[in-house]
Amino acid sequence: MTHAFDFAGQRLEARPSGALFWPERRWLIVADLHLGKSERMARRGGSLLPPYETLATLDRLEAEIAATDPACVVSLGDGFDDDAAALALPDMLCDRLRAMAWGRRWIWVSGNHDPAPVCPRLPGEAVDAWTDGLTLRHQAGQGPDVSGHFHPCVRLAGDRRRCFLVGRDHLILPAFGAYTGGLAIDSPVLAALVPQGLAIACGTRALPIPVGAPARAGRRA
Repeated sequence: MTHAFDFAGQRLEARPSGALFWPERRWLIVADLHLGKSERMARRGGSLLPPYETLATLDRLEAEIAATDPACVVSLGDGFDDDAAALALPDMLCDRLRAMAWGRRWIWVSGNHDPAPVCPRLPGEAVDAWTDGLTLRHQAGQGPDVSGHFHPCVRLAGDRRRCFLVGRDHLILPAFGAYTGGLAIDSPVLAALVPQGLAIACGTRALPIPVGAPARAGRRA
């Protein structure tokens, strides 16, 4: 079950997967896929993790595209764990991304992990930020904006769950990718960006939780 809310004059839907859907435009927005993280860690001499996170992330993204049939898919930065990971993506996974993008627009917003232009084997266009009804960027800046970067998480019934963080000036998406950590919503940096509003926990359904003092921002109309 999704949770609909208003932000910056737009009606949006937080999906249980951690994807954001913009019904008026039919845009599907995800943040921090971090594709190729296990490959990057192995290449740099880090922990050897099972190289399945890219497949798992693409499975989830493909399911969201099938469910929403978006006119445009936006990756809000850190689509790849670094620029080399994008270049190292196997041809079969590039083909899979191109199949997902067929018949729709695809936008890669640059992130701190992947600042270079998009790999030519991949679909879509690369931008630093995008403003069209909403301002979309990787890291929160001059609001109101929609961003990722911080991987917000909330503790709920003893479990740590990825969440959207919705305030007056900033809407921060959870990390969509597998093998991604998270930052608690009461951490100083997130508390400064969203002192009050909503956390919308991901899981079997999108569950809204008040943050800070009672707030009007993001509540269901």
